[in-house]
Amino acid sequence: MESLARDLAEMQRTPLHDSHVAALRKAGREIRYEAGQTVLRAGEVQEEFIFLTEGEVEVVNPWTDARHLPHTLGPTQFVGEIAFLTGAVASMTLRACAPTTALAVPRAEMLALMRQIPEMSDIVITVLAARRRRQIETGDSALKLIGSDVDRTIRDIAAFASRNRIPFEDLPLGSARATAEAELCAIATDRPAVIFGRDVVIEDPSPAKLARVLGLELQIDADEVLDVLIVGGGPAGVAAAVYAGAEGLSAVVVEDTAVGGQAGTSSRIENYMGFPTGISGGDLVWRGEVQAMKFGTRFAMPARVTALEKGADGLFRATLNDGGGVTARAVVVAAGVQYRRLPLDRLESFEGAGIYYAATDVEARWCRGRPVVVVGGGNSAGQAAMYLSRSVSHVHVLIRGDSLAASMSDYLARRLEADPAITLHYRTEMTALHGRDQLEAITLRDKLEGRDWQLETGAVFVMVGAAPNTGWLRGLVELDRAGYVVTGPATGGRTAFETSTPGIFAVGDVRAGSVKRVASSVGEGSVVISAVWSHVDGLRSR
Repeated sequence: MESLARDLAEMQRTPLHDSHVAALRKAGREIRYEAGQTVLRAGEVQEEFIFLTEGEVEVVNPWTDARHLPHTLGPTQFVGEIAFLTGAVASMTLRACAPTTALAVPRAEMLALMRQIPEMSDIVITVLAARRRRQIETGDSALKLIGSDVDRTIRDIAAFASRNRIPFEDLPLGSARATAEAELCAIATDRPAVIFGRDVVIEDPSPAKLARVLGLELQIDADEVLDVLIVGGGPAGVAAAVYAGAEGLSAVVVEDTAVGGQAGTSSRIENYMGFPTGISGGDLVWRGEVQAMKFGTRFAMPARVTALEKGADGLFRATLNDGGGVTARAVVVAAGVQYRRLPLDRLESFEGAGIYYAATDVEARWCRGRPVVVVGGGNSAGQAAMYLSRSVSHVHVLIRGDSLAASMSDYLARRLEADPAITLHYRTEMTALHGRDQLEAITLRDKLEGRDWQLETGAVFVMVGAAPNTGWLRGLVELDRAGYVVTGPATGGRTAFETSTPGIFAVGDVRAGSVKRVASSVGEGSVVISAVWSHVDGLRSR
């Protein structure tokens, strides 16, 4: 942790240029902090960009009020986290440890400056992103999760936080640290808990409640009309978000699980141009999310569109699962697909307790050193198997067909076949699940040999088939028999990505006939915004 903090401190010594400081001075005001005064408290929204001109600021442990990191911020540096871009709350407390003077620029004005001065934006974004990476890698945050080792609810929250790049510390129930944190918050030491700072204990925790505490929920005025509502935060949706913001369109991305979609669960993508050593799907899409936020696009999660209507005025009104609503001039459907649930008894009861639909570092931590099973023959399944093989005792991959040639990239299939830690079981299906509260074993049917056999395992990763998330669109746009959105002139669309309803566009995996690859999804999300802009401009000119 100290080495990471030291590296970050060295990088932050690259100051903003004099012209940048002059722009900050013109847009903001001068403020002063006395020694010991709080500059930003964990749980508060940072409403202003704070650039230090004199003095010193330290990161504070919210439980002990002592200095938390060995390095401090001083003149030519600035205060804040990546959450500043969206209006989410801070995860760390900062305090002046000497008389300090700073320039304070309101967030809206600062975002406008960043759009106008890309060189300044590059410096600010690089530092804020590096701070967030350090927090994630060290688990350094006011957010503490107690009991993910024993409680599936806490596991769900850990997965939500991890996939959305929210830093947190994971504490095993009964550990000395967990007990100490619980005692400080005056809660039971033998029960799982979600704690934020010294004062906030989330009762009956859920991803939605955590998002509310962190300021990640949708924050929009009831009478605000967006230029475009983007439904889905996978590669296509995030690409659309970047280009919408860059073109000056007001945009909100609504995502029901985590920004990144299915691609966000891929541990390593090696065939995406520009990353010869590969990049995780989560990192790739997170970079796009930060890029979109820089241009002013807002993200809301977890939130799901349950209904969509088009009014006589040409505006679309979306109803969300929490009862809220959004009004927009155009809609981009980038809802992607979800893995199909297998028709097995007790499957739902084991979800989060042995049955998983993503293989990230969070899930890998729960099955370290034990055998696991991956069900599926596509690239996602192959990437999961390769990633898990680094930390588990063995990976069994169940494939319904006779080969991987038609469903998996050749380079990935060859790696799986050559890895001694991975066994490929062709023409093999899972037929039963065994265990009490936690999965303990599964029954397999080997169709090659015509026999059933049992495998002891506490973790099965299901990555088979795909079902489009389009139930909320039925009756409004044309869908094909499988539920994918039909687009283009054949259905009345004015462009390749417009649906049968003018103003609704579809991109990425959810679109009928699309190529199910990250690169193509990014391309579609990028290209569609030119058609969205034309549609929105037409409505504005009426």
